[in-house]
Amino acid sequence: MNVPSDNRIFVETQAYLKLKNVLEDLKYKKGNIIHVIGTPGTGKSANIYQAIDELGLKVYNVECDLKDLSATPQEVFETIIDNTKRSLNVKEKHEAYRRLSDFDAILFADKFHDSHFLKDGVHGFSEWTLKSKRTPYFYLLCIKEYLKYKEKFKNLNIIFQTAWRLKLGDRKYDIFTDIPILSRILAKILGMIFTVVRIEYTPKETIKIVKAHLDVEEERIKKYIEVYGCRPRYILDKLKG
Repeated sequence: MNVPSDNRIFVETQAYLKLKNVLEDLKYKKGNIIHVIGTPGTGKSANIYQAIDELGLKVYNVECDLKDLSATPQEVFETIIDNTKRSLNVKEKHEAYRRLSDFDAILFADKFHDSHFLKDGVHGFSEWTLKSKRTPYFYLLCIKEYLKYKEKFKNLNIIFQTAWRLKLGDRKYDIFTDIPILSRILAKILGMIFTVVRIEYTPKETIKIVKAHLDVEEERIKKYIEVYGCRPRYILDKLKG
């Protein structure tokens, strides 16, 4: 989980440059939907915030402040809509969509997935997905909303830090990147409909990122890569912990 202030040290990678190139078009075009995928620990949000900052994009951060993890998909959906209307100081949904069109992009990232790290007494979407078995129904509600207000969405750009998380033991997995065969199929289907950018690194890039944050021997980093893969945040947490 990252916020812009965490990006004081940032290492450019091939994945970042691709993301930046994709987001640059949002200044001039509307109607784009971009999914940024990547296995947990690769720093999806860090890359998104860095690109937004460099490009000077005007972005609206969608929040998900759930009070109850037992909420139904419909209640989660309505909470998100109500939060958005309240923050934009409007009463009607169609007016909220009109106001959102003034932004270069609408962002679903940390304030949506991980609001429980940013505020007391609330639960983020990522917490809910780990508890609820009805996550697919929530996504169906989103598709229904998109089809109902398709003309409004043509005036919006949307950036999703896309994650569908599973927790097995003490490790988190993402359904779009971490499950053999299934993840490839789902990512391919997603890419047929939307623009998809995957945040992933080579071992060389991973070593460079880790060393930029921590003075540690390269051979030690390589051993952690063998265990955790090219996940800089996980490796840094283990080295510091």
